[in-house]
Amino acid sequence: MSTTTVTTGVGTPRTARPVRVLADLVPGTRSRDLALVLAATGLLVLAGRIAIPLPFTPVPISLATLGVVLTGAALGSRRAVASSGLYLLLGVLGAPVFADGKVGWAFASFGYVIGYALAAALVGKLAEHGWDRSVGRMALATLLGGVVVYASGLAWLVPFLGVGLREGLAMGVIPFLIGDALKTLVAAVAVPLAWRLVPRR
Repeated sequence: MSTTTVTTGVGTPRTARPVRVLADLVPGTRSRDLALVLAATGLLVLAGRIAIPLPFTPVPISLATLGVVLTGAALGSRRAVASSGLYLLLGVLGAPVFADGKVGWAFASFGYVIGYALAAALVGKLAEHGWDRSVGRMALATLLGGVVVYASGLAWLVPFLGVGLREGLAMGVIPFLIGDALKTLVAAVAVPLAWRLVPRR
């Protein structure tokens, strides 16, 4: 774990701040965190709205899972949960931020939205322990985050539609596995690469 040194106005070191995730390289404290949370929420809104409906399932293809993984890895657990929680709150209160412009909570894919916050917490925590520095570990973190999203989604989808687990898997998991494999590849390459390219302070 690397650290950054904060200096006082007279140029003497004050404290060394640990750099655990990419966001820690951005100067600032509370104002920085607020800006990052709002920017990450905006990213989730955009990713969620880039959606492709499928005729055989109420769950659309979207980039929201990738957005959650990237924000979790970049921001760490606390800030990532704040951004995904804000995203969830906006949608529940009526803002059309969810895939297909859905609002509220009474729709079949709402469990996946809940899973975003859980996945953000998990991926963010793993990133804080260095899992975002290597391709292999970042790939595993992404896969684990996806499992959390699927588990939460199925836990809502199956009783909401009144179907069995097999039907739930056919509608809410299997159609998305190839896309999630591509998302895993993107996240596993992009985040460690960012660590190599970003200037250190």
